Amino acid sequence: MARRTSPQRQPGPPPTTSRAGSLPGWAPLRKPPRTGPALGTSPFARLAATQCLAVAGDTLVTMALAGSLFFSISPSAARGRVAAYLALTMAPFAVVAPLLGPALDRSRGGRRSMMILIAVSRALVCLSMASHLQSAWIFPEAFVLLVLSKAHMITKSALVPSTVVSDSELVEANSRLAVLSVVAGFLAAVPGIAVLKIPFLGSPWVLRLAAVAFAANALAAVRISRPPKSKEPIAETAREREELHSASIRLSATAMAVLRAVVGFLTFLVAFHFRREDAPAWAYGVVLATSMVGNFVGAAVAPWLRRFLREEKILLGALAGVTLVGFVAGRSGGLAAIAVLAGTVGVAAGAGKLAFDAIVQRDAPDAVRGRTFARFETRFQLVWVLGAAIPVILEISAGTGMDLVAAAAAVAFASYVGALAASHKR
Repeated sequence: MARRTSPQRQPGPPPTTSRAGSLPGWAPLRKPPRTGPALGTSPFARLAATQCLAVAGDTLVTMALAGSLFFSISPSAARGRVAAYLALTMAPFAVVAPLLGPALDRSRGGRRSMMILIAVSRALVCLSMASHLQSAWIFPEAFVLLVLSKAHMITKSALVPSTVVSDSELVEANSRLAVLSVVAGFLAAVPGIAVLKIPFLGSPWVLRLAAVAFAANALAAVRISRPPKSKEPIAETAREREELHSASIRLSATAMAVLRAVVGFLTFLVAFHFRREDAPAWAYGVVLATSMVGNFVGAAVAPWLRRFLREEKILLGALAGVTLVGFVAGRSGGLAAIAVLAGTVGVAAGAGKLAFDAIVQRDAPDAVRGRTFARFETRFQLVWVLGAAIPVILEISAGTGMDLVAAAAAVAFASYVGALAASHKR
């Protein structure tokens, strides 16, 4: 092969590529291949920024409603208002699942636009809620905000596959989003607490701060990469329906549902317990913080656990941990025991959710991701509401409640073990 004549050298340092041609056998080092979802300005980073701002807004809304529903009125009045709030939360998810999921599957290119619209709508609703915290309008506005929150969650889950190079990165991407979400919620709680402590500001201004977070969320969503549009609507086939009802998915969904019900139950059990005991608002903040830290730890260690354990065993470990700590906490009592149990439940829910997501991504068809996420997230939210309704309707002591948490996790653990053993024998 003829050797190509080099061009005349120009003043200045020689280009590094010239050495490759002058030294046979030498080649510059290549950048190692990426092994996970990239940060920086990648599609994943843009989605992560959007998710963090959305979680920050959700955290501020939760703090504002906690300040108005739990700590600013009497326990009996709070019980009635929270019961009405929970009743309202059940309706939107029954509507969102059959409508939003199929819409996302039919119009993949419109998911970014939907994310922007959801964020703008949430900002406007928060501004309206800030003026209606003490009126009946708070309930229909909370209804709308919950619908939008669920719509954001489903849209985000449907967008994740478009931000990674291969399906093997989905688990790591879900883990990173979960970890970043916990960090964002923790950071957002700091200004929220500061605003709540200022007497002439309080919950209304926390909601206005949430509106700012959602407005920034909308701006960040503009930078999300557009997923490719599907050429035709995707119909759910009989085979896909059969795959969605496989034993592995059904059993893991049941285990995850118990964990979500425990989270809802413990959240309101602790809130009303502290309210009856006239505990300061910071005590509830301590429990909330330990729960968030636990969720962070669970999301962070789940990918590492998958190197040694199957996803089903991670779910079993989560249920076993809640059983053990719940039993011990029920015997101990006090703020420390409640905080430790809240942290344990946070770890179990964080790791369990990622394990469940991995099972679905592993065994369910990927052609109907939007409706799949909508279907299961709706079920989990409904069981969360049902678990939360128990301490709202019934007056349960903290010790009895922690025993119930341990018992529910123990029954779910035993059932899961038996069902897995039976499915393997088939």
